[in-house]
Formats: sequence, structure tokens, C-alpha cells
Amino acid sequence: MQDSEMRHLWQVADEMADAARAAILPFFRGAALGTENKDAGGFDPVTQADRAAEQAMRAILARARPEDAILGEEFGHSAGTSGLTWVLDPIDGTRGFISGTPTWGVLIALSDATGPILGLIDQPYIGERFRGGGGLARMEGPHGARDLATRQVDRLSDALLFTTFPEVGTADERAAFQRVAAEVRLTRYGMDCYAYALLAAGQVDLVIEAGLNAYDIQAPIAVIEAAGGVVTNWQGGPVHDGGQVLAAGTQALHRAAQARLNQA
Repeated sequence: MQDSEMRHLWQVADEMADAARAAILPFFRGAALGTENKDAGGFDPVTQADRAAEQAMRAILARARPEDAILGEEFGHSAGTSGLTWVLDPIDGTRGFISGTPTWGVLIALSDATGPILGLIDQPYIGERFRGGGGLARMEGPHGARDLATRQVDRLSDALLFTTFPEVGTADERAAFQRVAAEVRLTRYGMDCYAYALLAAGQVDLVIEAGLNAYDIQAPIAVIEAAGGVVTNWQGGPVHDGGQVLAAGTQALHRAAQARLNQA
């Protein structure tokens, strides 16, 4: 892909992130936030902010990239003709959003048949944006702009580990996660997509999750890989369609965590 085309794609991604910020922030920590449950057997919240943000991003794509397909969490799949798909999660971490914690984010990825080409993680309330792909690994926020690079930690005993839910997944998946957690220096919970941003920024070393969808993980894959990290499923294969996710700052740490996850 030519540099001029990549610059155009980043311009579109940034325009979408800006539009999502504008749509979401009026609702954050607001008394008038309408919340619905998408899961009759549990709790999977969706808000007016989720829908407004995805609609705002889709409107930009309809104008700027009508030939591309779209996969969004709230409004599903729209076909395209270019072979490229924009993968959108307007608010990753809606539970955190409705709780008032600033650990949710807007996820934007552009993918072809092989997986993500570029990814963007945006935290509107803090004002942080993390970009990766096409030769770019960069963040900007309250402290200014800087390059992204993962920490060079190779041993589990030195690692900081994140996951979103203490339950992780099934009983077997939880047991596998606990085998890793028992060996790391620190385990923290509840960060949603912000954990992946922190990994790319060199603040933490591992993120292990299960049950993810494509729109949950494609943007983090691009950002973390651009920063020098590794993102696969628990068996070491591609994970851009979702499922069990193992993200690590280094190859050696990834191998060590993968060995514990798959220990008989």
C-alpha cells in the first residue's frame, strides 16, 4: 500500500475517532444515559452513546470510503467491494462506561483477508489516542506525543498481567489463567481495551482474555504489533476473529505464558 493511501486511511480513522469522541462525551457520567441489556441470560449493556458513536463513524465512511465493508458491534456487517473492512467498536468497555470509570475506549481497525492493517484505540475522556500500523506506532495524550514500544520483560516473575473479568471464561479457561497469574509479579482486572493500550505503551506486559469478538481485538492487535508485541490465540495462532487472546510485550514472555495456559 502506497504512503499516500496509508495517510488517507489514517485521516479517515482519525476523523472517525474525533466524531466518536464528540458523540460519546456528552453522555459520559451523565444522568440521562439510557442503558439497555442485550443479553437476556446475563448483562451485556448497550447505551445511546454506543449507537450514536457507531452511527457517526459509519456516516464518515459512507462519504469518505463507500467502497469498504464495515463490521460494527451495534449495527453489524455492511458489504463492500474493496476487499477492506473497517472493524468498529464504538465503546469497548460499556460496563466501565456506565460505571463512570475512564477505562473504556473507541476501537477502530482496518483489515483485509489476512487481518488488521491498522488500528486505533481512543480514550476520549482522558484524551489519549494510540495508533499502530503502516509503519506507525504512536500515542498522544495529556503528556504530549511519543512513540509506542512494549516493555522488554521476558520472565513471568517480572510481568504485570491484565484481564477484564476475574471469571475470564469457562472453568477450564479460568484455571489456565490462574496458572499464569500465580507466577507473575502483579495481576489487575477490569481495564477492557485500555489494558491493550497500556501494553503497547510499555506499562504492562501481558493481557489474557477469552470470549472476545473480532471488533474487540482487531484494533489492539495492530497497535500492539506495531509497538513490538505479540498477539495470538492461546495456541499461538491468528486471533483477529476473536476467541481466546494472549497479548505479550515480547516473544519470550508470550512463549512462557502460552506454555502455562496449555499445561496439561
